[in-house]
Amino acid sequence: MREIVLSHFQIALVLQAKRSGKTNVELSPDLGISVTRAELAPDFLYFPDYPQIRLSWAHAEKIARDENACFVLNAEGIHKIKTFSELTHRAYSLYPTRSAPTMLVAGFPMHRIKDSDPLRDTLAKVKTLAPLTGIVLDTATGLGYTAIELSKTAPRVITIELDPAAQEICRANPWSRALFDNPKIERRIGDSFEIVQTFDAMTFDAVLHDPPTMSLAGDLYSLEFYRELFRVLRRGGKLFHYIGDPQSKFGANITRGVTQRLKDAGFQRLKPAPQAFGVVAWK
Repeated sequence: MREIVLSHFQIALVLQAKRSGKTNVELSPDLGISVTRAELAPDFLYFPDYPQIRLSWAHAEKIARDENACFVLNAEGIHKIKTFSELTHRAYSLYPTRSAPTMLVAGFPMHRIKDSDPLRDTLAKVKTLAPLTGIVLDTATGLGYTAIELSKTAPRVITIELDPAAQEICRANPWSRALFDNPKIERRIGDSFEIVQTFDAMTFDAVLHDPPTMSLAGDLYSLEFYRELFRVLRRGGKLFHYIGDPQSKFGANITRGVTQRLKDAGFQRLKPAPQAFGVVAWK
């Protein structure tokens, strides 16, 4: 079924065109990836490239009012991109930005959106591991942006997602399509803490560890888990660990603890990566 995904950013253009008396307007049907044309009728707008989809002006106003959500439009109607996890008992939703959207998990954004955006945030993290060769482990899939970016240069990426509910949000997000279409990306569903233990020693050339906040995933900040990451890295391999704003009191405290545990796990060479809000460690 063909679908359109919109947020208040796209609908603002439509409503402005309507107020100006225009009969059509160009907008993105996929949160900024491409462009299509919308025709403005008295009671609704419709899309020649998507003939089965119509959006009433009442629903357009509803989207415009909800600045914290993204919406799917298809022949069956309109619905907000959100779900509730039976596994973790957390709410998941897709949150729009002027760039790619981010995902909210229990109200926490999974990317930096203050003074940055999800794409720039992802690029900053991946850049810390350049040049990428060999097999790369992504310990926390999220919306898949990291795995997608890693796969542009790495020949193989294994990415792990704890919660099937997060994958449900991914499938509705146009920016996550390559996560399911790219043969270089292998998806695993399960707990990173447990799955990493199943990998052979020295499997990976690099690891990108971008876990949820410590309050949501404390075991992914543990010495035991860091020892496993050290074990599965090849000699000379690099780990990037996202921590948070090093200039904040909370971030500074977390950074000190993470740095010490990484050293205790065997990583002897560590370097701050302030632009990516994390630290790089070498085996």
